[in-house]
Amino acid sequence: MNYEHSIEKKLREIAAVFHASGTLVSYEVITTGNINSTYWLKYSQGNGITKTYIIQRINTYVFKKPDEIMSNISLVTNHIRSKSIPGQQTLKFYVTDEGKNFFDDGEGNFWRMSNHIDSVTFDSCDELSIMEAVGAAFGDFQNILSDFDASRLYETIPDFHNTKKRIAQLYENIKKDEFSRVAEVAEEIEFVKQNEKLACELTEMLEKGEIPLRVTHNDTKINNVLFDKQTHYPIAIIDLDTVMPGLAMHDFGDAVRFACNTAAEDEKNLELVSLDLTRFQAFAQGFIGKTAKSLTPNELSSMVLGAITITIELGVRFLDDYITGDKYFKTLYDKHNLVRTRCQFALAKDMIKKREAMEYLVDDIVSQY
Repeated sequence: MNYEHSIEKKLREIAAVFHASGTLVSYEVITTGNINSTYWLKYSQGNGITKTYIIQRINTYVFKKPDEIMSNISLVTNHIRSKSIPGQQTLKFYVTDEGKNFFDDGEGNFWRMSNHIDSVTFDSCDELSIMEAVGAAFGDFQNILSDFDASRLYETIPDFHNTKKRIAQLYENIKKDEFSRVAEVAEEIEFVKQNEKLACELTEMLEKGEIPLRVTHNDTKINNVLFDKQTHYPIAIIDLDTVMPGLAMHDFGDAVRFACNTAAEDEKNLELVSLDLTRFQAFAQGFIGKTAKSLTPNELSSMVLGAITITIELGVRFLDDYITGDKYFKTLYDKHNLVRTRCQFALAKDMIKKREAMEYLVDDIVSQY
């Protein structure tokens, strides 16, 4: 049996477990995404009618407890669906005869099947109307779930955005210097030390009970928003594997870090790296426009801090991975993680310089509501 035939056979088996209707016409491998294996399936319903599904094999090396991930997704999507927002769609995961929204095939593989939402996505965008729409989509997600008790969710990646622990771990690995790389990153380590207090403010605010835990997406990239093909209206948020309790400012900040950088995440020429205030304003307008009435004053006044924090934190993670031998992040060349570190720290420096301007823009948007 050739490889392609065996894949098709497996997909038929999995689709049957989740009761896909009709006859398989074709399937495609979806190459976007670096973690799970994803397939698009087209089924004939007869009389020229077709139905499409998405099947995924969950990467259990990254996600050790897929049952907890699927429990979180089920609770969150059911809550969103119960709000019935006009023009919006929600991911629906099909269930087995046992009522589970995932399937263990007995060979160490966990599978799931969802509806396919016909749409378009953007990997990056300079069009301000799209930037605002992305902000509104993630703001809507936050707002719709503002009355959901985040403690009901599993923390699928413990201490994912605990910046204090991330930095403490970095310091431990600096002492070990297992790969003799510490000497060449003295400047980067000094940057962390100088900005440690700033980067840990949100963690300390949470510990003091000054800001609440909420349901957060934790991967607020532009391409995780699905848009209507004609109107470019946002219709759904996808990639919900990292949904868990967290801080609204981290979701806001990570989107800003990713979408408002004038350069790529691994740009070598640091002169090209900066925060685009125009894009920032557009995204903030969309996000805060949807959340101004559901978030607390402390949260709204900490949005810019969220962007700075998450950018420093990611730089710390890249630096830690470089010092410990590039074991976590996929690298394409020697010192790739060091290049990423320097890019994130350069962006964080620019954010710190522009903090006052960013906060002025946020305050102005909040005052509109």
